[in-house]
Amino acid sequence: MEITRRGLIGGAAVGGGLLIAWWALPRNYPNPLTPARGEYVLGAWLKIAEDGVVSVAVPQLEMGQGITTLIPQIVAEELGADWRQIAVEPAAAAAAYANAPLAERWIGLWDPVTAGLSENTDEMLAHRFATSQRFTATADGTSLAAYEQPVREAAATARAMLAMEAATRWETSWEECQVEAGIVSFGDNRATFGELASGAAEQSPPDPPPLKPEAPNANPHSSQTLNNQSGGALTGSFPRIDLPSKVDGSHRFAGDVRLPGMVYAAIRHGPNNGSELTDFSVEAAQGITGIVGAVKTKRWLAVAATTSWAAQRALQAMEPQFTADFPVSSEDITARLDTLLTSGDSFKIAEIGFGEEAMTRVDLARRYEVDAFHAAPVETASAVARFSDGRLELWIASQAPEQARAAAAKAVGLSVEDVALYPMSAGGSFDARLEHDHAIEVVHIAKELGKPVQLTWSRREEMIRSRPSAPVFTLIGAQLAGGEGAGPPSGIIDALKLRVATPPSTHEFGKRLFGNLTPWAAIRETTGQKDALAVEGTVPPYDLPSVTVRHIPVETGYPAGRVRGNAHVASAFGIESFIDEIATESGREPLSYRMSMLGSDVRLAACLQRAATLAQWDGGSDQSGQGLACYRIGDAPTGGRIACVATARRGEGGLRVTRLSAAVDIGRIVNLDIARQQIEGGLLFGLGIALGNSPTMRSGLPESFEYSDLGLPKLVDCPEIVVDFLPSSQPHADPGELGVAVASPAIANALFSATGLRLRRLPLLSGGL
Repeated sequence: MEITRRGLIGGAAVGGGLLIAWWALPRNYPNPLTPARGEYVLGAWLKIAEDGVVSVAVPQLEMGQGITTLIPQIVAEELGADWRQIAVEPAAAAAAYANAPLAERWIGLWDPVTAGLSENTDEMLAHRFATSQRFTATADGTSLAAYEQPVREAAATARAMLAMEAATRWETSWEECQVEAGIVSFGDNRATFGELASGAAEQSPPDPPPLKPEAPNANPHSSQTLNNQSGGALTGSFPRIDLPSKVDGSHRFAGDVRLPGMVYAAIRHGPNNGSELTDFSVEAAQGITGIVGAVKTKRWLAVAATTSWAAQRALQAMEPQFTADFPVSSEDITARLDTLLTSGDSFKIAEIGFGEEAMTRVDLARRYEVDAFHAAPVETASAVARFSDGRLELWIASQAPEQARAAAAKAVGLSVEDVALYPMSAGGSFDARLEHDHAIEVVHIAKELGKPVQLTWSRREEMIRSRPSAPVFTLIGAQLAGGEGAGPPSGIIDALKLRVATPPSTHEFGKRLFGNLTPWAAIRETTGQKDALAVEGTVPPYDLPSVTVRHIPVETGYPAGRVRGNAHVASAFGIESFIDEIATESGREPLSYRMSMLGSDVRLAACLQRAATLAQWDGGSDQSGQGLACYRIGDAPTGGRIACVATARRGEGGLRVTRLSAAVDIGRIVNLDIARQQIEGGLLFGLGIALGNSPTMRSGLPESFEYSDLGLPKLVDCPEIVVDFLPSSQPHADPGELGVAVASPAIANALFSATGLRLRRLPLLSGGL
């Protein structure tokens, strides 16, 4: 049989076939889409059914950030589809969906030897790694960077193939056909996508794809957007696809999966530092009805029963006991950070301007401390596994599905190809679902019991086994213009130096994700390593003559992970608090002081001015209760910017944040509603970090396992939030972590304005006032 270009790309209407990614010739990938009856595959990203429904593949985890709307929206706009005919299909990890930008960003985690040889080499290696390893992880706001262009090209190609089929029928050129709202037309001729789908799948696609002149762009200040402030529907709007099912309760998560003969497992872990199971009482659970069996390993004990309640009761009755070889406490961790911050060996991470030698003295120095904080999603870790006939099926919400699949396969001695992973949505994640311990556990239990098993961690187990963010202690010193002493009233910074004491948490995470190491083994292998991502954001956005950043790696003895905001939380808190302190010491107004140092960053300057206008900034004078902070994530030309004014008030219930006013520049915006939700959600997440409670450790365990003891903001605690986006022609920047980063310093500066007390530790009120 002759293999033609048409057969490879446009065919695959039955059985998948092969796909040549026309945007990355000449690489060949297996087509990851399988059509149902009456469906026709047009490339790797979409299928069109005879009833006109366009199913869009989404290879990223939907965890509340709206990715199952963003990718379909891009398809709908480029394809010319009606939004009402768009459906979503969670896509399995596949080479065609490789997240090369994230692989390049994390190249030091999976290939530390060759990382950094050159920009071109890193890009080439990352693309090869991502495709060969089917790396589709959802993290670091890379979804649009990875997928917008291939999705647009796939949709443009499908649009052309539909037009070609219509043109063939109407004996005209396909370029003259119009494609809009799910209809292809030419003169009086009209045909729906469904009517054309079967023939379109046989057309030879054009090369290159005929992209529309403009990428999706929701101008926040366009008349259409402004006219929709009241909430009315408008043509071209894209309401979230996942919201209706989440509102009515029909949206399915891993905890909603039900299989014939399935049992429910409860699990108990010891301290998160390599502890071992030593004892438990089988006899104590004998009287509990519904127990199916128990599974023990070196590290944990699980009980399965016909109901989850019975499993939990049995596990509690059995009272498993664990060793605690390294009983880490919060006091131990603080002491190590405290000691090494000033005396520990360090690595130079960044040197800007005149360099380290430019700093000959320290005129002002301050220390800022950030305790560990949990991701704490509402949905705890949950997964379902079915093991039969040498094959494994796994239902799980994972930010790194192929890594979870490989770990599950290794755990039960299977090849990866013998494991089918069905991607589920997550009820929040905040990077917690980059870890896959529960995948390994559930497949062990399913194999041992010979039954389908659903494992759901209790809140206690989630608190024990999830990895909080790494604690960060930062010492910042400034040399001010004018000679010895505190410097002149101008407060001009000649040189800035930061020493950051924190574990090499990103490398530690990388060893778990890519090396499948245990948490304690990952700590051992990364102790003492330089970690630039662990101190990301410590180079301030200001145009200063000299900046030096040094990392002091600290081994705390407790595993650290990735949590929304990551290193940016500590970086923004330290830098923006310190800038505020210099402004106070030198008698400068905080807004104009920041503006004077921004140099050529007119985008951040515009954010500062707009935030001040939104908040009716009064200069942050004593007792005003207003605090200002700004931040940039990403490189200077294209990164996202945010400025925020927090307003705090003293009342009968103590201090309260009453308003957060933020101005944001994230470049071109694809979906304004989702961008706004991301900023608002980030600000609230940052509010929880600033005013909540950090986990206190005793003997390797949290002192409390209660969700309520985290002190997360309730509805009654939520301030008024005002967000304005600045129009921008720059490339899109992710909004997901901007609000998280800027909230803490803005709130800290507001509390100083309201009370006169400078709080330099997060959470801000952990020690009281």
